[in-house]
Amino acid sequence: MQSLFKICLLGIATSTFSCQSTKTEVTLPKPKALFIIVDGIPADVIEKLELPALKEIQQAGGYTRAYTGGEAEGYSKTPTISAVGYNSLITGTWANKHNVWDNDIAAPNYNYWNIFRVAEASDTTLTTAIFSTWLDNRTKLIGEGLNAAGSIKLDFKYDSLEYDTIRFPHRDDRKFIQQIDDAVVTTAAQAITDYAPDLTCVYLECTDDMGHRYGDSPQYYEAIKAADAQIGKIWRAIKDREKNFKEDWLIVITTDHGRDVETGKHHGGQSDRERLTWITTNSKKLNSHFNDTPAMVDIMPSIANHLNLTIPKSTKEELDGVPFIGALDFSALKASREAEEILIGWKLENQALDSLEVYITTTNNFSTGSTDQYQKVKTVAARELSFRFKPAVKSGFYKVLVKSPTQYLNVWVGE
Repeated sequence: MQSLFKICLLGIATSTFSCQSTKTEVTLPKPKALFIIVDGIPADVIEKLELPALKEIQQAGGYTRAYTGGEAEGYSKTPTISAVGYNSLITGTWANKHNVWDNDIAAPNYNYWNIFRVAEASDTTLTTAIFSTWLDNRTKLIGEGLNAAGSIKLDFKYDSLEYDTIRFPHRDDRKFIQQIDDAVVTTAAQAITDYAPDLTCVYLECTDDMGHRYGDSPQYYEAIKAADAQIGKIWRAIKDREKNFKEDWLIVITTDHGRDVETGKHHGGQSDRERLTWITTNSKKLNSHFNDTPAMVDIMPSIANHLNLTIPKSTKEELDGVPFIGALDFSALKASREAEEILIGWKLENQALDSLEVYITTTNNFSTGSTDQYQKVKTVAARELSFRFKPAVKSGFYKVLVKSPTQYLNVWVGE
């Protein structure tokens, strides 16, 4: 566990928090991004409670229902389990790619870069931070310091409090988790006020603990209201930064999974309520996809757009996520096998787009750190919304990649 004092020293030693220019032109506000995962709250619960902080953020930007769990009956089917959802968020991919299937996090596939690795590669001057009520978010999912994960080094970190049984005595009622959440939020808000990291993750756990213990209940609802108050503390710090400094802050709040219908105590399956999530954000650059039930994986490329990050081409080709912030050409890419042909379909978001390029490969070398040799199939009219073709090579597995001038999406096709 690190004290805030140590964290701040690290930030001062390794980071630059001001931007100077010798030009006379007016500089744009510096983009900053912070996302918060509030564990285990389906959208129907968020929508029926009075949550003033989330409401204020929504009024600044927007709120939408969203989903997790991948394609419920398809190759990307992903368990609605916490660590699985966190990793889907930060990598912009489903479990069939990032390979986290439960909270054990046994063998994450770091070939699918997370948003922190993308940020570090895009601009080495960016400062990054995590404030979390679960150590594994940093050490296993982000993989800080691991060679396989790119030897990422976060500038600010405050976690591992779940192991401090002196400060937070563990009792069966699990209320110590809310005390840890409070400490995490207080530290995050102070770091925002003093140092304004460029990319920040905040994770809060108590809501899920109360859900598991009490299900849909007054105790669960009170935990959610407490989380809203905690979010309000971070939101106030962000507003103060925007008021006093030339900064353009994005805040995105979401959850990792819903809960079962019967009791509200469980999750992990593919029922509608277990898959039902939500997104609240202050962004004023939301595109049409935001109100079209975006997915957990859509958050990563949206943050990248706000921060103007350059996502490496190899990573971009593997993304499942569609950005809901910034320019967008197409979404909802689907593919199916029909006899010896493959049928793909998409939703056109940019009505001025003339064409899309379709590529195919029969390998998945990317997952092992190598490359796939995509062969171009055809340039197709974007307004056609579908395309049918017979692959030149017979295979039990295909990856189909569709490109526009600014966007890539891929989809897998099996037997």
